[in-house]
Amino acid sequence: MTESALVIVESPTKARTIKRFLPKGFTVEASIGHVRDLPQSATEIPSRFKKEPWARVGINVDNGFAPLYVTPRGKAKVIRHLKEQLKKADVLYLATDEDREGESISWHLLEVLKPSVPVRRLVFHEITRSAIEGALENYRTVDLKLVRAQETRRILDRLYGYTLSPLIWKKIAYGLSAGRVQSPGLRMIVERERERIGFVASEYWDLQAVLEKSGETPSFEARLVEYGGNRVATGKDFDPATGRLKSDNAVQLTDEQAMSLVRRLQGEPWRVTDLKTREITTRPAPPFITSTLQQEGNRKLGLSARETMRTAQRLYEEGYITYMRTDSPSLSSEAIHAARRQIEELYGKNFLGPEDRRFGSSKDAQEAHEAIRPAGETFRRPDETGLTGRERSLYELIWKRTMASQMADARKRSLAVRITAGEAVFAAHGNRIEFPGFLRVYVEGRDNPEAALEDKEVLLPPLDLQDTLVVQKLNPDRHETKPPARYTEASLVQQLEKEGIGRPSTYASIIATLFERSYVRRQDKALVPTFTGMAVVQLLEDHFQELVKYSFTRDMETALDEIAEGERDSRSYLEDFYLGDQGLRKNVEERENAIKPEASRSIALPQLREHQTVKIGRYGPYIIHHEEDQSIHASIPEEYAPADLTERDIAELIDLQKKGPAPLGTHPETGENVYCLSGRYGPYVQLGDTKEDEATKPRRASLPKGIPPSEVTLELAIKLLSVPRTLGTHPDTGEEVVANIGRFGPFVVCNQEFRSLKKEDDVYTIGLDRALELLAEEKKSRSGAKVLRDFGTDPGSKKKVLVRDGRYGAYVTVGTKNHTLPEEYRDPARIEALTLEEVLDVIAGKREEKE
Repeated sequence: MTESALVIVESPTKARTIKRFLPKGFTVEASIGHVRDLPQSATEIPSRFKKEPWARVGINVDNGFAPLYVTPRGKAKVIRHLKEQLKKADVLYLATDEDREGESISWHLLEVLKPSVPVRRLVFHEITRSAIEGALENYRTVDLKLVRAQETRRILDRLYGYTLSPLIWKKIAYGLSAGRVQSPGLRMIVERERERIGFVASEYWDLQAVLEKSGETPSFEARLVEYGGNRVATGKDFDPATGRLKSDNAVQLTDEQAMSLVRRLQGEPWRVTDLKTREITTRPAPPFITSTLQQEGNRKLGLSARETMRTAQRLYEEGYITYMRTDSPSLSSEAIHAARRQIEELYGKNFLGPEDRRFGSSKDAQEAHEAIRPAGETFRRPDETGLTGRERSLYELIWKRTMASQMADARKRSLAVRITAGEAVFAAHGNRIEFPGFLRVYVEGRDNPEAALEDKEVLLPPLDLQDTLVVQKLNPDRHETKPPARYTEASLVQQLEKEGIGRPSTYASIIATLFERSYVRRQDKALVPTFTGMAVVQLLEDHFQELVKYSFTRDMETALDEIAEGERDSRSYLEDFYLGDQGLRKNVEERENAIKPEASRSIALPQLREHQTVKIGRYGPYIIHHEEDQSIHASIPEEYAPADLTERDIAELIDLQKKGPAPLGTHPETGENVYCLSGRYGPYVQLGDTKEDEATKPRRASLPKGIPPSEVTLELAIKLLSVPRTLGTHPDTGEEVVANIGRFGPFVVCNQEFRSLKKEDDVYTIGLDRALELLAEEKKSRSGAKVLRDFGTDPGSKKKVLVRDGRYGAYVTVGTKNHTLPEEYRDPARIEALTLEEVLDVIAGKREEKE
């Protein structure tokens, strides 16, 4: 008789993939993530516990920190189905992911299902036939040390967040939060912004020469580095806090000195006085681990950490790559041989490294995982996968990095040239790639543009000592020191890892939370703290400094690792952290009354004058400007970063508010006043007066970027207020055709059919005929909005129903309308399990909430 087995994994995608490699008689089901968790809201707390003092936190802190586990919304049906399937099985296989989170899910499944049949834990780092067969032969039991470590981490995060967050609500604003790793991460971003606020720019000059050896050789550039025996100052010689020269052995050239030097060097002979050649060998970077994948995904593909991890999760579950949560850069012998075979096949033997490259793990690495690489014993080339979009791009990145790790070193020849003209010394640098090696396949990304430039090939003509050079051009060159660069997601992940804060598997959710709480916003790729984020860090530093110290958070990670290894007791650690003499609960209770909301909502900025204050209000940040007989409140538009808010900006905002609604003039068609005002979302123009007793607001239009309120004329305001414009009616439907400006730019719309305007179109002048042309074009989906699920047609509305992956997470489209998905439905595994009926119910429920 064939053994009947039930295999449980986390997601339907993983279930479908693994099923292909399992023997006959095996049934695969998905738990859709966790089947138990701490309560997320008061409604999830069982009635028998609601009156307990610890119920809100979900942790019985007075009874050994026992967690209160509940069944999350929508999971009861999943559990019932799993129990039914288990009744038919002779053995249960738990095939959840191989990390602490996966171990925790397996343990919770045991607790909920209470199986009476043998239980076997399957562990594999890729979903391939050989990996699954190996796991079936080498099964083990659930590792309770890993489970306890994950549980302790979850409890710790809950205690930290649920104890500090309510205090922040009271002292600053409702809905804000603090987190064990989130808050130190936010502090990093805020500290960088403070450095930018305190930065003092310095101007310095040098000379740039364009030289040639003879008319037959190419010209090259050289820069002044010494004059009169003194080194010429560069940006690194200045103190960023004072703007003063901090190096004693450097001279700061002014514009006048630079111009004078140009004149003095006219007619001087230019000779090569020094040549230094250096051979440089560059080794390839190790294969990806979680943190480096997130960094390169951001640098090279422009993906957020969350987008990178979601895409990698899909690639893993579909069998394209190995497990994407790993701290180990090591490759198995099979993977090394697969890479080396493919390198020889595609690029030839000379591009192979002389021997297998093996990379060691860091001391903080978790379980013995392998690096992130293409799955299988033979790697699929990117063009063989059939993948598209983000999946194709990320797979190609992983494939290239893995291949490069086993390729030959790159060899470069560096040439440093010194050229003397009178008392001036110029320098030129050449960089020639002698053999590209791994660079044929992969070049690692850089956050620093200047460092990236150093890697580029720069060719100099053949030069010898005492060669005479001809000057083609000699110009003074002005420079200004730059403030420290803001973090990008890539550089923040790098810094978090360097400081030992959190674990790479948590970075994506940490950064996402900073955006969700409006502590941080993106400005191009840079992470800019909001004034609210500044206020939260200020409160924590002033009253709970030890909780946002990097060393404190790093030590917590070490303790959690020791718990995972069985070297430390979790209960005693939690008691010390929360209930000890210096514990969190006592600290908050003792300090809460001393924290004044008025002070917590005020942010100190050096660019403010003595009688000015920035505060956090219900509707965002604003400036209070105190005068003898009045206080003026002016909203700070969201576009202003704390470090970029200048005294002039502040004066303009105050002046605009002080003048009040002084009209620019009257509209020639309506006779109403036209105003230029400032609000939370920036300066705008308004047609007519705001009347408190009327529900409808006057027509408004935001000012285009780069136009200050002081330059707004009546003519410009009327033009801005002319949209939305009704262009006429559609000849086929009789519906109005309208031109307008939205979040994603100008567009035309008719009967909920939207089309973006082209570059050559002007929203203020476009006519009906052109609008009809655009509306007749096939609609393009939003860039990056990959379809995650296609449910076909809604039988009621006859419109197509899709779940898409957008910039802010998964969302539903019904026809042309978009609908947000509640947070509990956004997990990839949950999306895979959604039915059309569930999606329509969710949308209907959200409509009812609005009504």
